Amino acid sequence: MDIEKYRVKPDEKVELSKYPTSEEERFSDEELREKRIPETIEKMKELHLKLHAEEEKGVVVVLQAMDAAGKDEAITYIFSNLTAQGIKVSQFKKPSENDLKHDYLWRFREGLPARGQIGIFNRSYYEEVIAPRVHDLLGETPLPDELIDEDIWKARYRQINDFERYLVENGFPVVKFFFNMSKEEQKRRLLERMKDPAKNWEFSFNDVREREYWDGYQDIFEDMLNNTSQDYAPWYVLPADNEWHSRYIVAEVMADVLGKINPSFPEIAGEERTKLEEAIRQLENE
Repeated sequence: MDIEKYRVKPDEKVELSKYPTSEEERFSDEELREKRIPETIEKMKELHLKLHAEEEKGVVVVLQAMDAAGKDEAITYIFSNLTAQGIKVSQFKKPSENDLKHDYLWRFREGLPARGQIGIFNRSYYEEVIAPRVHDLLGETPLPDELIDEDIWKARYRQINDFERYLVENGFPVVKFFFNMSKEEQKRRLLERMKDPAKNWEFSFNDVREREYWDGYQDIFEDMLNNTSQDYAPWYVLPADNEWHSRYIVAEVMADVLGKINPSFPEIAGEERTKLEEAIRQLENE
C-alpha cells in the first residue's frame, strides 16, 4: 500500500471536499478482514513487543473525527491485538472545573505513553482548537481577556506543533489519523445505532445535535490539517466511509512507524549474562 497518498504534506492546501470519503479501487472487505489486516497486525505485534521490551521510545497516536467515523473500531480491530501492557488508550471529555484552572494542554499529559508504550488519544488536545471554535466557548473559560483575540487559534496551532516537536525530540514519535467521513455515511451509522437495540448503547443524542454544525466542523478540520501536519508529526486522512479500508491504512501506517523505530530485544551481556547462566544451571540442577 502507498501510505504516502494519505499523508498531508506540510506545504499542501487541504480542501476536504476534494478528499475522497470512499475509494472504489481497494481490496474487498473480506480480503482485508481475513488476510491483509491480520498480516499487517502480525508485523505490528512483533515490532511492538520489541518496542515494549526495549523501553527506549514510545509512540503517540491521535485519532480525530466526527462521531461514528470509526475511531473506536480502529482501536478494537487494530490496537487491541497488541501486547496489553504496551498500550495506553485515553479518551477525553469536556474539561472539568479543575482542568480549566490549568493550561489547556495540562489535562492531556496523563494520556502520554511511557517508553515502550503506544499511547492512543481517542480524541485529543486537538479538541481545544475545534469545539471551542464551533461553539464559541472561549468566553466561558477563565482565560485572561487579553489572550482571547483573533490570533488565539494561530497561537494554539503553534503551541501544539511545538508540543509535538518536543515529544518527537524526546523519543516519542507522533502520528495522527483524521477519519474523513461523509455526512450521508454518518447519518446511516447513527440510524443503525438508534434502531438496533444491541447498538443503542453506542448512541448519544449529542451526536445528532452536533450534526447541525457539520459545515463548521469541516472548515475547522481543514484549518487544523493545514496548520498542524508536519514532517515530524504528520496527519493521515482516511476515506472513512470504507471502514475496513481505513483500518488497513491505520495498520499499515503503524507498521511503518514501528519499522522506522526498528526496536530490538535487549541483549544480556557482561555480569548480567554470568548471573543468567548461573540461574539456568541452578534451575536445571534442581
